[in-house]
Amino acid sequence: MDLPLEITPAPPCAAEPLPYSLTRPARRTAPLVFASPHSGRAYPPDFVAAARLDPVALRRSEDGFVDELFAAAPELGAPLLAATFPRVFCDVNREPWELDPGMFDGPLPAWVNTASPRVGAGLGTIARVVATGETVYRHKLRFEEAEDRIRRYWQPYHAALAALIAETRDEFGYCLLIDCHSMPTHPTHSGSPPDFVLGDAHGTACAPRATRLAEELLSSLGYRVRRNDPYAGGYVTRHYGRPREGVHALQVEIARPLYMDEARIERLPRMPALQADLTKVIAGLALADWSGLG
Repeated sequence: MDLPLEITPAPPCAAEPLPYSLTRPARRTAPLVFASPHSGRAYPPDFVAAARLDPVALRRSEDGFVDELFAAAPELGAPLLAATFPRVFCDVNREPWELDPGMFDGPLPAWVNTASPRVGAGLGTIARVVATGETVYRHKLRFEEAEDRIRRYWQPYHAALAALIAETRDEFGYCLLIDCHSMPTHPTHSGSPPDFVLGDAHGTACAPRATRLAEELLSSLGYRVRRNDPYAGGYVTRHYGRPREGVHALQVEIARPLYMDEARIERLPRMPALQADLTKVIAGLALADWSGLG
């Protein structure tokens, strides 16, 4: 069983690991790339010390264990990229410079995006609050701290992701990026809560047949699936999803109660069953005929 305070401490800077893990297949057999940008849990000690929240509260913004749910991707012919650092520390599903000026001890450069809806909600590239709305930091930050995180974490992650997409398109003529996330118990939508939400930016980031196949595969396993409600896709989906250029991006949101205890950030006993089902979905996507997707 997981410890309630499970946080993987990041080592000192001199021994700092890569800001992402990349697991490649022995042989590429599918034009797919799987990415988990929010499942990292290596918390730098300086960040933990500066936070006013306890370790569990800090982890509430994580897409806990999502990288594990999609761990079969490399065995089925597709690479799996996962951020090792936490979303609350630096969010790679945002523009690189979406920053809240109220968080900093001085003025920000004029080119920083300080007016986006994400910034207004406290969830910019450097988050002001966690998912439950609690303020993260005890004190204001220096801009240099944000700049350091973006250059050392955000940029390397996106460089790796862009390289994977480019090499996939070069090899197959097209690429389908599956951006993997989880969603909290109470998403803001009406009706029965779905088990999965597929976000393709309302049809602009991904070919309809790719979204349709993912929906059919999940529905055939008994899951309730919705499209774009309430999550149509974040920065990654909208930035990389360019169907006319042969790159398609589909965001997959998984309801956390299917596999984890949100309060304690622990895996539930039924997590292996969900993982097995997602392995079937990955296999279905990997075996599909994607000719003409470019």
